[in-house]
Amino acid sequence: MGFKEKMTGYFQEAYLEKYKDRMTSTAGTVLSVKIEEKSILGIFRTITAYLIIKPEVGKGVVKTQYKARKWFKKPTFIDVKQGHKVIIMGITGIKGKEDSEVITISNIANLTTKKDLHPFDHSQLKKARQQATKFRVR
Repeated sequence: MGFKEKMTGYFQEAYLEKYKDRMTSTAGTVLSVKIEEKSILGIFRTITAYLIIKPEVGKGVVKTQYKARKWFKKPTFIDVKQGHKVIIMGITGIKGKEDSEVITISNIANLTTKKDLHPFDHSQLKKARQQATKFRVR
């Protein structure tokens, strides 16, 4: 195992240790999308995306947000429109705080256009869905 793999492993373990109880995912249909882009003197650019998702299971809605900041370059966000099917992976807010009900997006997969914000292995996603349907049948 090389130095790069060791460092990646340490960062992954530290991230999981910090956020393991707040990590969550949700899947459903997009009800609303609002994207705000700001630029300060063309040097510091930010993008904030607010999505409201209707989950496949349940009656309520889920509020999500994505924030990205970059120097000089425009931050990217995938094309998401109303009615698209998405899977969102993120972190819930801290209980007792102002945005405790809002999920902060770390990755989003658009199943309608087959695009994702940060590339990941979709075969694991298919396996997880198959296992979930097996548990529902039992």
